[in-house]
Amino acid sequence: MQDPAAPASRQTAWHAHSVESASRHLDVDSSDGLSDAEAARRLDSHGPNRLTERPGKPAWRRFAAQLAQPLVIVLIAAGAVTAMLGEMVEAGVILGVVLVNALIGYWQEAKAEGALAALARSVATPVTVRRGSHRRQIDASRLVPGDIVMLAAGDRIPADLRLLHQRELHTDDSLLTGESQAVGKHTDPLPADTAPADRANMAWAGSKVVMGQGCGLVVATGDATETGRIAGLIAAAPELITPLTRKMARFSNWLLWAIGGLAGLTFAVGLARGETAFDMFMAAVALAVGAIPEGLPAAVTVTLAIGVARMAKRKAIIRHLPAVETLGSTTVICSDKTGTLTENAMTVRVLWCAGEGYAVSGQGYAPEGDIRHDEMPAAVAGALRECLLAGALCNDASLCQEHDCWLITGDPTEAALLVAARKAGLDEHTLRALYPRRDELPFDAGRQYMATSHAADGGHILYVKGALEKLLPRCIDQTADDGGSWPLDPVAVELAARAYAEQGMRVLIVARRDLAGDAGLDDAAVDRLTLIGLVGMIDPPRKAVIGAIHNCHAAGVRVKMITGDHAVTALAIAHQIGIDASRAVTGRELAALDDAALADIAHTTDVFARVEPEQKLRLVRALQTRGEVVAMTGDGVNDAPALKQADIGVAMGLAGTEVAKEAAAMVLTDDNFASIEAAVEEGRGVWDNLVKFITWTLPTNFGEGLVIVAAILAGTTLPITPLQILWINMTTAVLLGLPLAFEPIERGIMRRPPRRLDQPVLDAALVRRIVLVSILLLAGSFGLFLRELAQGHTLAEARTVAVNVFVMVEAAYLFNCRSLRQGFWKQGLFSNPWLWAGTGFMLGLQMAMTYLPVMNRLFQTAPIGVEEWEEIVAVALLCSLIVGVEKRLSRTG
Repeated sequence: MQDPAAPASRQTAWHAHSVESASRHLDVDSSDGLSDAEAARRLDSHGPNRLTERPGKPAWRRFAAQLAQPLVIVLIAAGAVTAMLGEMVEAGVILGVVLVNALIGYWQEAKAEGALAALARSVATPVTVRRGSHRRQIDASRLVPGDIVMLAAGDRIPADLRLLHQRELHTDDSLLTGESQAVGKHTDPLPADTAPADRANMAWAGSKVVMGQGCGLVVATGDATETGRIAGLIAAAPELITPLTRKMARFSNWLLWAIGGLAGLTFAVGLARGETAFDMFMAAVALAVGAIPEGLPAAVTVTLAIGVARMAKRKAIIRHLPAVETLGSTTVICSDKTGTLTENAMTVRVLWCAGEGYAVSGQGYAPEGDIRHDEMPAAVAGALRECLLAGALCNDASLCQEHDCWLITGDPTEAALLVAARKAGLDEHTLRALYPRRDELPFDAGRQYMATSHAADGGHILYVKGALEKLLPRCIDQTADDGGSWPLDPVAVELAARAYAEQGMRVLIVARRDLAGDAGLDDAAVDRLTLIGLVGMIDPPRKAVIGAIHNCHAAGVRVKMITGDHAVTALAIAHQIGIDASRAVTGRELAALDDAALADIAHTTDVFARVEPEQKLRLVRALQTRGEVVAMTGDGVNDAPALKQADIGVAMGLAGTEVAKEAAAMVLTDDNFASIEAAVEEGRGVWDNLVKFITWTLPTNFGEGLVIVAAILAGTTLPITPLQILWINMTTAVLLGLPLAFEPIERGIMRRPPRRLDQPVLDAALVRRIVLVSILLLAGSFGLFLRELAQGHTLAEARTVAVNVFVMVEAAYLFNCRSLRQGFWKQGLFSNPWLWAGTGFMLGLQMAMTYLPVMNRLFQTAPIGVEEWEEIVAVALLCSLIVGVEKRLSRTG
């Protein structure tokens, strides 16, 4: 038997089929559902109902990638040739250094892969299905096309469904459409060319039921769903190269050519002077080993990893290490509104009753706050009490507290009304017991109101809430302050509603009517109403957002709001939080623009409303064509293409879909914009520390190279051997250099402008400093080396002095590198204890290298006296003083 569901589901216009036609097409009786045997057969055919996970990079490829860097390849080649020449100790140390660097990089990447796997792991979801004429619960992964799924408020939709039956069913489809309002559903067939966002007879995998109930026919599972289709597009998209990756690649290539040229020149000069090819090759190897910053790959990896750990403490999980630094380069943050800039919790802000306005304090779903009139606590009586009572009774939501967290079930708008009532001491459970519901007219998109009737004082009361334009014409009077009634003033009502709407609030009208009997409700009963009042509510801005946006602006980072909500609401929120609210551009306007005009609008405008998913992608690309480094936030499947395109995609950890998290480079664990601002600050700190390490390590490498060149040109013995150079480079990189990764963020870092994309790793001032310190190292080490030989000391003693000059100058210069522009004490003498610990341990190792016989034999060193140490320390302090003077002159110059 051929599987009736075998054709690709997305090629079938299920929304255009009638309920009966869809059931026939999938060969299922909607009243009975599939048999267990048929369901098992289809499961074998279609596979589990889950998205295909992209296989991670194999371990051997992750390790091999660590060895593919240009500088590392040169070290491997030098080690191999050295081994062929019989110098096995030097070759072993060189290749050991390569292995250590590769293992550090591999370990950090493996940790990132593990964290990602944990993030993507989801708990199995049970769903209720009809199989063999019986209802039963199964794991969502075992759903197959043709299954009948039962839906109720709070359920997560497990697959793409063609709805068969519904009763006031509303779903949150924002993950696919970006629309923040719940979508009312129906079961009627639609035209075949209806866009996915408008297919109201379909329920999409990953969406959530916010109210009502129904059942649907599974038409697509796993990768065949709309969510799976977008996930496939994201998986096929190429990875963007980050600014750090680009800059470090250019820097490494430049360094490689410089070192190769210098080594070749040294080899040629030595041969011209009559030296043997073997000696000159070993000298060239020594120069290359000295000039290559072996610790740089490990330092970059560890510095980024420390940035990842710091960001995790500030609610941001980094999925890819280079993304840490990309945040520091960000020039534009494109943020969603709902849940990121706002609380994602509707909150009643104002009540308008009997011609008076009342302010409601508090935020979110916690019933904390009060109701005030003219800055004074309001008496909850008369029209005000009636307004709160109506909002709590004409309501299907529920509110509960779990582990100090307030949770809602049902529509967020109705939950906000319950919270407002509780702030006035009116508990909905008590009210519902006192005024039991007798009948109801549920809200739907056609009538735009909800009505309920309640038993009260021997009679019945009708309470209604809904849209102003639908209910105000049905009102004949309004509730007075004392609870009585007075003539209706529709102009005053409309003026008040307009004023609240211009502040971005959603305005509901609340009304009542006494009913004569216990007859069933219909639309005709909703007439000759008494207006009780208006309720204005809004999803309020998060408390920390205003300060975070101010800090971003001070840092030269523009913040743009891109939302699916209405322009009025978007502008109101933008005004409150400090985003330029002079205008809002809508998705309809964007659709009419070509790419050039869009780039101009994207650059000059900060608020975009009613934006379609594909338009978010266009906006990101438009900003990138202007040279911007773009961070983009999102939580839905519809956001994934833009998240992937952005230089740094930021997904929401709480409300975000797995597809969005997979597409993003960073995940916020608290869905809070303030965490993005904190991550930008950390990213800038990471880049600062990387530049500090490079500025510190390169003088040593260049100084070592200059010493080799000087020795060859002077025709003298090498002051330091390749093995001693490796000792200097690796021990100091670990013990002195890596502690720079723990440097605290410098004050004022968020008052600097973002780095330009074309800005090199090192500016002219830092290059001059590196050259200066390299020359000081050459003069100090080579000078003392020649002085020791002239005074009759052995070659081993002279080399020991030269090695210690390098280490001591590096230690002194290290403290100058704690701040590249200011004095090192500006950071606080003991704010980085790792620096002091590393310096102390390094000095201990130098003592061992100088005085332990086993180290003397291995590294060809010898003990030296107090006088030599005094000369070494004097050189180190003089170098530190000269660098300090140079920094001061650079600041004042």
